[in-house]
Amino acid sequence: MNRVPMTVAGEAALREELEQLKKVERPRIVTAIAEAREHGDLKENAEYHAAREQQSFCEGRIKEIEGKLADSQVIDVSKIPYSGKVIFGVTVTVINTDTDKETTYTIVGEDEADVKQGKISVTSPIARGLVGKNEGDCVQVVTPGGDIEYEIDRVQHL
Repeated sequence: MNRVPMTVAGEAALREELEQLKKVERPRIVTAIAEAREHGDLKENAEYHAAREQQSFCEGRIKEIEGKLADSQVIDVSKIPYSGKVIFGVTVTVINTDTDKETTYTIVGEDEADVKQGKISVTSPIARGLVGKNEGDCVQVVTPGGDIEYEIDRVQHL
């Protein structure tokens, strides 16, 4: 079985969602199914079918989250000694050598990635190009939009 890397914040977010689904959504859906049953014939009862569909989605998501948490390897980068090397979980500031534009990324697990928040998946082209390199290195990153050269300005263990 492959362990999937995950940050502490990513694990906390999944556990919070799991808690919400189990303690809030699941009981609400069970109540909705019970109420819909009281309306009579289940074959033509749209409320009942909608509630059952919600239940199916909720249970599927619960199983998915539990599976991800079981297969995860939580990495707390703040407890790893600073080395200046780009590794999973670090926040790295890079400078595009062509445009001098500075960009900051946090390298996270696939489920946590959100480019708008500056969180990129460890499997993304940019992260794959940066991981293993050190502060001050110039890196050629192959992206779908073309090759980009970055200089690694700063690596932080936040």
